[in-house]
Amino acid sequence: MTDRSLTVCIVAGEESGDQLGAELISALNTRIGDRVRYCGVGGERMTALGLTSFFDMSDVSVMGLSAVLARLPLIVRRVYQTVDDVVDAKPDVLVIIDSPDFTQSVAKRVRKRAPDIPIVGYVSPSVWAWRPARARKMSAYVDQLLALLPFEPEVHKKLGGPETHYVGHPLSETASELRPADGERLPVRSAGQKVFLVLPGSRKSEIDRLLPVFGKTVALVKQQCPDVEIVLPAVARLEARIREGVKTWAVQPDIVTGLDAKKAAFRRAHAALAASGTVSLELALAEVPMVVAYKVDWFFRRLKDLNRVFKFSSVDSFVLPNIILGKKAIPEFLDDDVKPAILAERLCILLGDTPERERQLSELARLDDLMSLPDGYSQSAAAADIVLETMKAGSRQG
Repeated sequence: MTDRSLTVCIVAGEESGDQLGAELISALNTRIGDRVRYCGVGGERMTALGLTSFFDMSDVSVMGLSAVLARLPLIVRRVYQTVDDVVDAKPDVLVIIDSPDFTQSVAKRVRKRAPDIPIVGYVSPSVWAWRPARARKMSAYVDQLLALLPFEPEVHKKLGGPETHYVGHPLSETASELRPADGERLPVRSAGQKVFLVLPGSRKSEIDRLLPVFGKTVALVKQQCPDVEIVLPAVARLEARIREGVKTWAVQPDIVTGLDAKKAAFRRAHAALAASGTVSLELALAEVPMVVAYKVDWFFRRLKDLNRVFKFSSVDSFVLPNIILGKKAIPEFLDDDVKPAILAERLCILLGDTPERERQLSELARLDDLMSLPDGYSQSAAAADIVLETMKAGSRQG
């Protein structure tokens, strides 16, 4: 790579991507100093570090089908604007971060119009769980893919996806904030009250489907294990919906909001009932034994049934820690198997001083090694090095 000024284009579509992008910019600056100009689509974090955003990222940062449909014309315009602006900028590399419906639409069109621009994908879509054919399609317009989960490079290799590199997961770097200091989490055998977390999800649809069955489960747990304190860490934007949903619960949880309160609850917790998702990995890294349950809506349930018939899915678990561990260490229940009596029975076992609890804790302790990077190597540093290598190599299509 020459000493000329470089242009790095980074396109994100939501706050988590803005965070990853900001950390990537910091790591790139450490390596190449002030010889680089940043442009793309970003939020407050990236723009604070010098990225010139083509437009306000909030235009495309929407969740939920109804919200997407309401803003679809604007999102489509922003896709085409982003493509035009990327091509005009002639960057040395384009990095797309998560939000695949938006960012990959951009990448496909940039590849067609400017095949010499190398493209790096940051965060692999969940091809191992849903629509595996996406992997092979991505290989046509993504030169290098940065994965947050250690099993993803092998999955993409098997599915014909782009060359994929494990760069670590952000949760691994902050796991210490979720783990108890001395005295914060008493051993179950001596705890006067055991802390039981209830985590019904971070989307409205998840909460609507899971709150009723979770409420019945909590009542049974309290009946069978009276010495429990029920704590429900709620996503702030859904707090009102959750409070309304738990009004009919026979046993009322202590609802806490905010990141600090959530971390404090994790550090005290003895067991948890959680919806499937990233929170299961947070709990696992916090070394909190858990039971995971999930209910999909009627449409996706039909597609899931098709997956069973035609064997499209490449995994036999929907719980991230189980996939990483390579075994079903955490009990998981899906759809018709999500029954309060069964969930409560498993949870009470985990709330006791039992072999089942110790076995799960032993498995969770393996995650640090399985998800670790070389000593002293951070996620952002690993990502930055691959971005730089891709810039040097150029596009496969160029």
